[in-house]
Amino acid sequence: MRSEVKVVFGPDQEFNLVVDAAEVLSFDAARRWLDEQFVKYGCEPLRGSGKVLIADKILAVAAALGPEAFADAAVSLDYARAASGALSKALVRVDIPKLSLSY
Repeated sequence: MRSEVKVVFGPDQEFNLVVDAAEVLSFDAARRWLDEQFVKYGCEPLRGSGKVLIADKILAVAAALGPEAFADAAVSLDYARAASGALSKALVRVDIPKLSLSY
């Protein structure tokens, strides 16, 4: 089985990332990776309460990385492995302009 993560930055900037099931991070490893990236890039909570959900981290990290970073195969693979592992879903769509996550 494989997982697919689609990251949308705009109408002409979409990245379709495919990860083999064996490459997907465990939930704990995915959460740790997202936490590290969230702090590394100085991401801010999306909610006024300050609570940061895993979905928020997935959105914020993608936005912080930007389309330039997703052009790097290693960066995009790490992101896809973490997003798939954190959500345990085979298909994930991350839409940055709409700040939405669907699966």
